[in-house]
Amino acid sequence: MTANPILLQKKYSRVIECFAKQQGFSLDTALDFFYHSETYQLIRDGVSDMHCMSDAYLAEELEQEYAEKNEGY
Repeated sequence: MTANPILLQKKYSRVIECFAKQQGFSLDTALDFFYHSETYQLIRDGVSDMHCMSDAYLAEELEQEYAEKNEGY
């Protein structure tokens, strides 16, 4: 299922803001990570209706992805 592009853009901004607050990142840093994440690709492609998940859930998914990518540092 695909979502309305305008609604997706609003969803992205809320998720990015939530992720930035959780991690203590600037919005620019959170934005950059989000648009290079697997989570973004899943939402964008409509996989498993990820766009229907709550903003907090998606921010937690980003947090886990960030932790996995930065484990060795």
